[in-house]
Amino acid sequence: MAWEIYIQEYENYLKLERSLSENSVEAYVHDVAKLEQFLEISGAEVSPVQIELQHLIDFIEYINELGMTPHSQARIISGLKSFYKFMIYGGEVENDPTALLEAPKLGRKLPDVLSVEEINQILEVIDHSKPEGMRNRAMIETLYSSGLRVSELIGLKKSNILLDVGFLRVTGKGNKERLVPIGREALKFIKLYQEEVRCHLNIKNESRSILFLNRRGNQLSRQMVFIIIKDLVNTAGIKKTVSPHTFRHSFATHLIEGGADLRAVQEMLGHESITTTEIYTHLDRDYLKQVMKEFHPRS
Repeated sequence: MAWEIYIQEYENYLKLERSLSENSVEAYVHDVAKLEQFLEISGAEVSPVQIELQHLIDFIEYINELGMTPHSQARIISGLKSFYKFMIYGGEVENDPTALLEAPKLGRKLPDVLSVEEINQILEVIDHSKPEGMRNRAMIETLYSSGLRVSELIGLKKSNILLDVGFLRVTGKGNKERLVPIGREALKFIKLYQEEVRCHLNIKNESRSILFLNRRGNQLSRQMVFIIIKDLVNTAGIKKTVSPHTFRHSFATHLIEGGADLRAVQEMLGHESITTTEIYTHLDRDYLKQVMKEFHPRS
């Protein structure tokens, strides 16, 4: 059977049985197509069922020589492994030729983490006498207190703040909702912002439900949050590269370094498993709140 037929069946499998998104399906299919193209270039007339480990090693060496990054190579290998899982699942092959195929080691640069002292430095330079100062304090307290993504922060609604139980209802990637504990300091400044600043804005109809607004009463943009943080970091004299995600990473790092359960931190971040694309084990909400209380520096 020709490569095209196997690839078409694999594409149907990804769409119908695994229900992957169009972009994911396209990426997986392209990975297999690259292998087919290499075999054609190298003159190796082998079908998918005839592939051996050496063919795959030669292919990886080829794309490495082309200058493909280790990260891209690892992604392609992952795609090939997925393809041969499908081949085994369909009974087309008995032995997986990708079983011993190793991905290149990825030199991953970890993002900067702010110390508790540096976070306090940033908070201290905020001018609370200005309306935007009170808003900015509430935003940064929220980012650091709950580990939100910037998209989750700007999309946060007033109704998402569950004051009585100390949680935020957050809509993350893929429109998946999760409940995240929020510290007392963050709640305090959110309340001050709502009572002293937000209530005086001329709020546009489409933004009435949104918590954090600009001076014109519209929802903040991602870019504006980046600019606000950059200005505060410069004023505080901190030389690290700091973005909204830095507060998310610092939130997780400080909890884990303090002794928090890794599963609880994963739950609060709303991370998905890389290998199974399923949400990590959901934990009891009282337990998450206890983790926050015990291990977060500003709880």
